[in-house]
Amino acid sequence: MDDLRDKYLTAIADAGDEAALETLRVQAVGKKGEISLKMRELGKMTPEERQVMGPKLNALKDEINSALSAKKQGLADAALDERLRGEWLDVTLPARSRRSGTIHPVSQVSEEVTAIFADMGFAVAEGPQVESDWHNFDALNIPGHHPARAEMDTFYMHRDTGDTRPPHVLRTHTSPVQIRSMELQGAPLRVICPGRVYRADYDQTHTPMFHQVEGLAVDKDISMANLKWVLEEFVKAYFEVDGVDLRFRASHFPFTEPSAEVDIRCSWEGGTLKVGEGDDWLEILGSGMVHPKVLMAGNIDPAAWQGFAFGMGIDRIAMLKYGIPDLRAFFDSDLRWLRHYGFSALDVPTLRGGLSR
Repeated sequence: MDDLRDKYLTAIADAGDEAALETLRVQAVGKKGEISLKMRELGKMTPEERQVMGPKLNALKDEINSALSAKKQGLADAALDERLRGEWLDVTLPARSRRSGTIHPVSQVSEEVTAIFADMGFAVAEGPQVESDWHNFDALNIPGHHPARAEMDTFYMHRDTGDTRPPHVLRTHTSPVQIRSMELQGAPLRVICPGRVYRADYDQTHTPMFHQVEGLAVDKDISMANLKWVLEEFVKAYFEVDGVDLRFRASHFPFTEPSAEVDIRCSWEGGTLKVGEGDDWLEILGSGMVHPKVLMAGNIDPAAWQGFAFGMGIDRIAMLKYGIPDLRAFFDSDLRWLRHYGFSALDVPTLRGGLSR
């Protein structure tokens, strides 16, 4: 045993790394190591011999294990010292500039739109994203056979078999917020309704979840002329131009009558959108006078009150203003994209100071 002790203590002291140390551990006290094999021989000895040899072998095993642990700790300390010598930092040097976070274009444009319409007296109204079928369709004069109510276009919430309660959907537009606002506040009323909406569609210009903002004004003697002025002022302020041409094209929406799609005059020189000039026209939103049935659904008498409404995609107008080619990139969570298209968190959009800086 003295030979074993000298052999392994010397080898442990000379080990240059943890791999060599592990090899020695296996050779000495591993399952088939020399000391372990010696301990198995105790069963062949007489009781008197076991009383003598057992304590000696256990003491040897403990001594070898202690030497292995001490050497392992010594190697770790030496490696740490080497790292500390090589990985030093002069704390007196100037600090590196730290990149600040940026605001997502959707959040930026939502704030811009809110600032513009707030200047025209519109308040912000919000509502639930999981809506009742009544608020999302029936109250907006959308008939039961309308394609928008099909499951291929709308996300319906799961219902147990036999459940007779009205179905709920992920709202397909923010128009239900208009109904809730009329129910809550009555007339007169002037609100915008920004928020997330959901439709079963996905391509370069459509995603299953996107953002809309809709506007509603209800008062005495409101006409399409008021609607036209509000939209002209919005487009001028949003695109930060002095003048715009709007074209109203007759259309059909169940919740407005008459209804109109709105185009703006623009040009695409060099692939860059320029608003207010050129010979091209670009559709940006839908609008119209609120249908009498929608007013009645909001508990407002259509004989005494009337109003206009409009709606547009926040993601879409963000793409147009800031030259973003693919809507899907809005939701990819790519930090490189956000650093490129993002906005400073300290630059709050205002009409006086500028919407985008």
